[in-house]
Amino acid sequence: MIKFIDQMDLKGKRIIARFDFNVPLAKDGSGTITDTTRIDAALPTIRYMIEQGASKIILMSHLGRPKGKVAPEFSLEPVAACLAEKLGADVVLTESCIDSGIKQLLDLNETKIVLLQNIRFHAEETKGDREFAHILSTYADIYVNDAFGAAHRKHASTYEINAFFKNNACAGFLMKKELENLEKIVHPEKPFMAIVGGAKVSDKIKTIEQLLINANELFIGGAMAYPFLKAKGHSVGTSLCSDEDVDLAKKIIAADKGNKLNLPCDHLVSAEFGGAPEDCASVDIPEGKMGLDIGPKTIAAYSEKLRNAKTVLWNGPMGLFENENYAKGTFDVAKVLASIDAFTLVGGGDSVSAVKKSGLADKFSHVSTGGGASLEFIETNGALPGVQALKFGIE
Repeated sequence: MIKFIDQMDLKGKRIIARFDFNVPLAKDGSGTITDTTRIDAALPTIRYMIEQGASKIILMSHLGRPKGKVAPEFSLEPVAACLAEKLGADVVLTESCIDSGIKQLLDLNETKIVLLQNIRFHAEETKGDREFAHILSTYADIYVNDAFGAAHRKHASTYEINAFFKNNACAGFLMKKELENLEKIVHPEKPFMAIVGGAKVSDKIKTIEQLLINANELFIGGAMAYPFLKAKGHSVGTSLCSDEDVDLAKKIIAADKGNKLNLPCDHLVSAEFGGAPEDCASVDIPEGKMGLDIGPKTIAAYSEKLRNAKTVLWNGPMGLFENENYAKGTFDVAKVLASIDAFTLVGGGDSVSAVKKSGLADKFSHVSTGGGASLEFIETNGALPGVQALKFGIE
């Protein structure tokens, strides 16, 4: 069984905690954090460690994809500043996560909270190097994993490090919340309905296959719908649609013995990406036009069925919601889910953004921070490396 942080004695202990501070930064190179959601989500665990009297709190995270090399644009300096402001406490950022001076820094009485520099500045992190994990482990008595968004990675700081904390490894509050809520998707109250959108079938093929087994209804939207429609012999005009995705869609349609798949029957289209919207009342999209949102008949058909659900998973928008001309399908689905008496979970970066943009995020049962980890949890029935390591330990 997984131990959670509130089952541990933290008083006087040194704690090393893995978080997901992979926050978006302004593209102008200023280092400004444009969305602090992931930092905010970590605060309850950090504050709990402080309140319980931990002697030292060592935080670690990755940021961006520096590919195992020091890249100043991916420094955790903006994260350290943001954490210090939100916690009202000093946060010391180290030069490196395996800096020879870290142990001396931790011996100073005035040092309470330390943020290790980006762990992905070292190739050993993503390679899952055991010796690198061992160096990190020497800083602390207890290991806390609160980085659900990285729990599907077999990396040094999420997986290998568990070997050095027998009976002293636990999950933080964010991890606990994600696991409890995703468990309700893996073992759902029926009727269970899933909405899958986004760009490519190939990105979510395993999830769709798993949902065809577990769900009562599966609704497809976004650019992902067009390979399915083409696979069924419909014309899709110039809509985003690769041959690989059409082949995958054919396999999924053939496997759909229970007629669970729901596909758009009308669309909003345009002659160019993001151009002036036109109604397309037919399932077939004319030549020279591309589908950019589901149409009113599809919205009505999907909404009618969704109102009967007891559990709903939503991953991926219904159209190009970033453009207000093509946001109606996505926002109308959000309104339906916000109004029904059901357990509703939204996951995946774009769908989370859409729900926040709709102003209805607080009406959902759970808005997952997990991204790819959430999908892999569903695909594997919860067997993520970072979760398994906490549950069973590793040798």
